[in-house]
Parts: sequence; structure tokens; C-alpha cells
Amino acid sequence: MDKKLLEVLACPVSHAGLEYNEASNELVCKVSKLAYPVREGIPVLLETEARELSSDELANLGE
Repeated sequence: MDKKLLEVLACPVSHAGLEYNEASNELVCKVSKLAYPVREGIPVLLETEARELSSDELANLGE
């Protein structure tokens, strides 16, 4: 994921910054606890396409 792109992208729900999770190929928002898919290199920043992160996933993000 392009670092410059990550600097300008924000969660559409919380407006907080996003982090790229390479293992799951998702953009993650810790504030809204949502993960947005990246399909063919394109972030899909739609709330209806996001999935909720579990407590375990949120805990592992800091590692």
C-alpha cells in the first residue's frame, strides 16, 4: 500500500487514520473498530463493505 495514500485516507465512519494490514489485505481503523477490504489494490471505504474487528484482532494490531 502506498504510504502517501495512507496519509490522506480516513475512515468514513470515525474520520480517523487508517493502518494497512498486509496479512489480511485490509485497511484498519482502531477508532471505529472496522476493517475495510483492499481489492485489486483499491481501498473499498464503504461502511457496508467493512467488517467489525474482534477484541483479539484489535489487541494484535499493536504488535
